[in-house]
Amino acid sequence: MNKLTLIVFSLPFLSACSDYMPKLPDMSELTPNLSLPTFYKADVYQGSVLERFTINQLKLGMSQAQVQDLIGSPSVIDPFHNNQWDYINHSTSFEEDTVIRYRLILTFKNNLLSNIDTTGITSLPELTDKEKKLEDQRIAEEIAAAEAAVKAKIEAVKIAKERAEAAAEAKVKRIAEEKEAAKAKALEQKRLTKEKSQVEAKANKEAEIKKSIKKKEQVEALDKKHLIEEKEESETKKKTDKPWYQFW
Repeated sequence: MNKLTLIVFSLPFLSACSDYMPKLPDMSELTPNLSLPTFYKADVYQGSVLERFTINQLKLGMSQAQVQDLIGSPSVIDPFHNNQWDYINHSTSFEEDTVIRYRLILTFKNNLLSNIDTTGITSLPELTDKEKKLEDQRIAEEIAAAEAAVKAKIEAVKIAKERAEAAAEAKVKRIAEEKEAAKAKALEQKRLTKEKSQVEAKANKEAEIKKSIKKKEQVEALDKKHLIEEKEESETKKKTDKPWYQFW
């Protein structure tokens, strides 16, 4: 290194004393094992840093809090149109010599995600093999869950229908039984009323018979009394009507 420095600083003096300008050797010849330093430029990231993997996990119907937990806060929220979130990014990678520009627009209705505009994220890197595998697994699980939900809904509708039909049949049966019970009760009430009428009629008839017998007995007793009284009166009259000469 000292030799190289000496040669470099000696060149101006040598050239001043002579018209001949020697040819300088290449740096690779002087320092075959020495590499020149390069300037470092840091990558610049401006705006929201998003990944295609997490963006693909957005679903319509998510709440604003769920969206924020998944991909972070938006770059811009218009105070006059707070139903729209903009995720804007302008990044430069000097190491990879790439420039990334993208814009994701999310629209909300009643604080629920209603539209996902991904037309401006084409410059985002594609999914890695690991991310593709995870996304395929997630999609498969979501499809299975959706199919299970549909199946469960169909089963629930079927069960509800069967219960409704059973309830309708039970209601018809109950109404029929109530009608039969009411009819039987009416017949029983009619029978009891008839029996009561018959019993009352029989009792009235027996009372009339007893009354008639009693009246007859009273008449007979009265007649018998009259006969006795008439007999006694006749005998008394006979005794009082004897001639004065008859002593017996």
